[in-house]
Amino acid sequence: MAGTELVAGEVVVDALPYFDQGYEAPGVQEAAAVLVEEETRSYRPTKNYLSYLTALDYSTFETVIMRNEFETLAARQPIELLSMKSYELPAPSPGQKNDITAWQACVNNSMSQLEHQAVRIENLELMSQHGCNAWKVYNENLVHMIEHGIQRASEVKESYSGFKLAEKNIQLTARSQLRENGFKLGIPGQYYEIEQTVVQLENDIFQIKQQNGEANKENIWQNF
Repeated sequence: MAGTELVAGEVVVDALPYFDQGYEAPGVQEAAAVLVEEETRSYRPTKNYLSYLTALDYSTFETVIMRNEFETLAARQPIELLSMKSYELPAPSPGQKNDITAWQACVNNSMSQLEHQAVRIENLELMSQHGCNAWKVYNENLVHMIEHGIQRASEVKESYSGFKLAEKNIQLTARSQLRENGFKLGIPGQYYEIEQTVVQLENDIFQIKQQNGEANKENIWQNF
């Protein structure tokens, strides 16, 4: 019906699904289950069937910041919250009310914050002007990728259907030959040839015996 062969470490399935019959016959599935059970008994049980693979290095793509955070989590230390000090505008401390340097640092911080907010406003304006078009282009690219994927999937499906149809035609075309030579195909060629030769020799011997018998009878009647 069907079988498998191990060739160079690969399993090659040998089956004739369009020719073989009887898959749904009573007892076939049970017999197949018994064969599978017998085959699995030869496997050695193992706790980790992936033990032959090399260990994964999860730290390959870790950055320094990620590594520090992971170490903090592993040590069960509290995670530092997001600092908002860079967005604050603190005035000089009471002891530095008359310190020009302290006031200059506060002014620089205020100018930095103001520039940061101005950049944010500019980005929002640019997004309002060009964001829609950029989003449309992005969506168009996505649609193009989806259409290409659907087309490729259709081509692969059509190719697979053509392969299955060709396989079916080949098997159906060879059905008559397989049925006529089924007995011969089931026996090794050399053994079949030897058996045919033995049958032919037996027929020849039988004919020779018959001829000798007829000749002896004629000689006996001639003597009389």
